[in-house]
Amino acid sequence: MSTDNWANIAGGAGFVANFVLWNESGYFDRAAETKPLLHLWSLGIEEQFYIVFPLLLWLAWKRRVNLLTITVAIALVSFGLNISKYKSDAVADFHSPQTRFWELMIGAVLAYTQLGKQDIFAQFKRRLVHWLGRTVPAHRQETNGSKLRNAQSIVGAMLIVVGAAVVTKEDHFPGWWALLPTLGAVLVISAGAQAWINRWILSNRILVWFGLISFPLYLWHWVLLSFAHINEGGIPISQIRITAVLVSIVLAWLTYTLVEKPLRFGKHSNAKTSALLVLMAVVGGVGYSTYARSGLPFFVPKVIQEVAQSRYDAKQGYREGSCFLDTDQDYTTFNSCVTHVDARKKTLLLWGDSHAAHLYPGYQASFSDKFNIVQRTASGCPPITGMEIGSRPHCKKINDYVMDEISRLRPDKVVLAANWQEYDWKQIDVSIIQLKKIGIASIDVVGPVPQWKESLPRQMYLYFRSDPLHRVPDRMEFGLDHTFLEVDVAMSQFTTKLGVNYLSPAGLLCNEAGCITRFGETSDSLSAWDDAHLTSIGSIKLVSQFPRN
Repeated sequence: MSTDNWANIAGGAGFVANFVLWNESGYFDRAAETKPLLHLWSLGIEEQFYIVFPLLLWLAWKRRVNLLTITVAIALVSFGLNISKYKSDAVADFHSPQTRFWELMIGAVLAYTQLGKQDIFAQFKRRLVHWLGRTVPAHRQETNGSKLRNAQSIVGAMLIVVGAAVVTKEDHFPGWWALLPTLGAVLVISAGAQAWINRWILSNRILVWFGLISFPLYLWHWVLLSFAHINEGGIPISQIRITAVLVSIVLAWLTYTLVEKPLRFGKHSNAKTSALLVLMAVVGGVGYSTYARSGLPFFVPKVIQEVAQSRYDAKQGYREGSCFLDTDQDYTTFNSCVTHVDARKKTLLLWGDSHAAHLYPGYQASFSDKFNIVQRTASGCPPITGMEIGSRPHCKKINDYVMDEISRLRPDKVVLAANWQEYDWKQIDVSIIQLKKIGIASIDVVGPVPQWKESLPRQMYLYFRSDPLHRVPDRMEFGLDHTFLEVDVAMSQFTTKLGVNYLSPAGLLCNEAGCITRFGETSDSLSAWDDAHLTSIGSIKLVSQFPRN
């Protein structure tokens, strides 16, 4: 298990799982499917709410501030922070308690009005019922408000279904989208037990049973699905996924029966609380201690553990947040990208997405004696002018800015690089034609780097697991996604016709025996740290073979 997962164990025990996952998040974060405790982020926010909100209510009560007023005010501030951040800092917006408390505050308002102050909206409801009565035939009018309750429950259910159907991982969430399930839940709950949806659907015995085991089911399901993904080295087949879900239901029922019910009900509540606190401290301590010691070394041989626990600081290596723009940043962030200019040197401008950014360490090591290296790279944004990418805001404007900068700087060499398989790479001719019109004589196009089916460290571990007698290979065919080789051949032919220099990482790093995996015996010698992004040493070894003219 990754050392990050041990950190998540410690974070979960300490009610700060959302902060731990927030710290891990970013463009280069490992896949969510490989984090068995990813779902603990929501529990962290809930736990922080249950600690902070009662204290705020107590202070409000002591100072004789209306509890509903303070609750609504906090909800509005929290929602405002959510809206202000959901585009500019999506990671913080998702994980921060300040931007998520409003969802829980709405539940608090609902509880306040339903349980303690039912008369607050009584007049509003009477007027709404009266209006409904006037809009239908007299013989269908009802005085008990059943139409309103039914309408509430149906609209609420529709909002929840629509939210689940239309929101994708490409959308900024929570943002405005979170209103759909939140308000939907409010409408369904406030409709009461006699509303049609609640009476005939949600009161079904099977759904009620799933409701009873819902919390342990939430805890179990993702763990099993994640470990299935890790064990299979990718998305598991449908039979495995179905089995994982069925097993999680059984485990949830056992947890509810043998753990939750005995702890929640019965005698010795003080002793149970003390025991749980001690157990929580032990679990948190073991998690943090194991994380600090980089895992449990006795599970696998040392050399495999070196590979499996390899870590690379891509943020620093690629200069993320200044010279390499994150997904939500626009071209103005380039103002913080520092380039040390020596008037005696030529200038090289590196342009592209993360697959251009990972070349920067190599160019800095091998070319900086002759060139000033100007880095203009942005995640998910290839160096193709005019290209609009729905999942990547600002890309067209970023490329327009870079092209304008090239016109102004007139660099001696421009290097174009990207994860070409992800785009319509033939549109690169537009950028090349513009560069030639500006007067750029030396244009290098760097082709695709070796692509692995999953992260290279993971593929090396799977290779070892398939036969423990295997040595850790320094060149490997196992786990390669050969699509990059087809793109490499096609790009070489295409760019040659355009009269630019084509540089082939595939030709430099791969042969009939496979592609280079490492340049030494330690974890920091790997050529790539995920499925395709180069490490610093991988970048240096590759770029050192590029022509320096």
